[in-house]
Amino acid sequence: MSRPSRLQRQVLSLYRELLRAGRGKPGAEARVRAEFRQHASLPRSDVLRIEYLYRRGRRQLQLLRSGHATAMGAFVRPRGPTEESRGAGAAGTQADNSDGPRNTFDSMGTPETTTDGR
Repeated sequence: MSRPSRLQRQVLSLYRELLRAGRGKPGAEARVRAEFRQHASLPRSDVLRIEYLYRRGRRQLQLLRSGHATAMGAFVRPRGPTEESRGAGAAGTQADNSDGPRNTFDSMGTPETTTDGR
């Protein structure tokens, strides 16, 4: 096997540093391992994405080392059984299941306003 590239060495070093910084913080080591496993199958030729993920990891490392972080988690939106069975519907709208006011959202996720300003 050939020698690891500079970028590969940097990524491996970041991995070790993140694991060290995450010691003693609930969820940190598992999250680091999961993130690296998730992206392990990236092709070597996708340098832009690898560099982006490397910079993102560096920022996370700074946060872990800052002393303000007590744990590490992920923000995920769980999918309930009603969302999956109902289907996606029209893009950018919520289902109207009641006779009350209806909330609609534009393509950017911000609430739409009617023409009369409501």
